[in-house]
Amino acid sequence: VVELAPRPPAAGDDEHVERRAGVERAVGHDAQAAGRDDGVWRLGHQEDLEGRPFVGPAGRLLDEALASAGIDREATYVTNAVKHFKWRAAGKRRLHEKPNRREVAACRLWLDAELAILRPQVVVCLGATAAQALIAPAFRVTRERGKLIDSPLAPHVIATVHPSSILRAPEETREDEMRSFVADLKVVAKVIRSL
Repeated sequence: VVELAPRPPAAGDDEHVERRAGVERAVGHDAQAAGRDDGVWRLGHQEDLEGRPFVGPAGRLLDEALASAGIDREATYVTNAVKHFKWRAAGKRRLHEKPNRREVAACRLWLDAELAILRPQVVVCLGATAAQALIAPAFRVTRERGKLIDSPLAPHVIATVHPSSILRAPEETREDEMRSFVADLKVVAKVIRSL
């Protein structure tokens, strides 16, 4: 998952509106699918079932972390590095499976189109799939999280964990994991304030 923070729109910013509309045309989705014009597009089990972006537990945790870090959720654009939900059946449940390199590469065209149209100032890779798709195949989020990375993607690039990893963490470490996640996002918030 990649979070893109485009330059903040000014009142009456027609270019911003055109870039959002361009993303919708390029990737074939409706930025108002969630009932607000925030350009969000997420895929996960709940999102896949409901046909709406980031409505599951990881989405709620991300919203909480963004708020704790002081990042305006309405000023972000959130997308996936992989545009489909890969899963395996487990009884009545569908469990997420990590996409392989071929599946990640197949979705890169859409991701590149989003980046080209939005021209973000800040790109935040949430989790290993996004970081390895955008930064480098051997990138290790556990070693490099929360650090600004030189990249042609945007002037400011950072990687951190995916919120679902916090939900999967043992209960006794979840609070510390959440604090670390918020600390990573506070680095992003500082960058955004400096723009």
